[in-house]
Amino acid sequence: MTASILALSLLFSAAGMASASPTGDKIASTAKSYVGKVKYRWGVRDPRHLIFDCSSFTQFIYQRNGVHIGWGANAQTKYGKSVYSKSKLQKGDLVMLSTSRPGKIGHVGIYVGNGKFVHAIQSGSVVSDLYSGYWKNRFVKGTHVK
Repeated sequence: MTASILALSLLFSAAGMASASPTGDKIASTAKSYVGKVKYRWGVRDPRHLIFDCSSFTQFIYQRNGVHIGWGANAQTKYGKSVYSKSKLQKGDLVMLSTSRPGKIGHVGIYVGNGKFVHAIQSGSVVSDLYSGYWKNRFVKGTHVK
């Protein structure tokens, strides 16, 4: 059985498919559990009342899983390994997005698999698609937090 699991693991790695770590799965699950429960306010981090901006939300989710990262989308890029292809993202990775100039990081969320990410925006905490709508061409990079 162990050999079969190892073989499958190598097969998927060789095919270039990213697989989430147990911590990544937990982070993604925690992020999804807050969808629809968070209020957005720029520049605010208020865990008691679940009021966050985008980066304080990601910071809060990571902290709930015992991982400490800074506040601010640009600051959070420094806490792990950069991932420049959407197809290489793993569950739990930070997703850095452009909201103004192309290539300039202005927003952050948490990748939860299947091209989706959870983030805090004006309407609260939501799930969005990296491959369609507003966010389709706004991916700058991901960060696989160590």
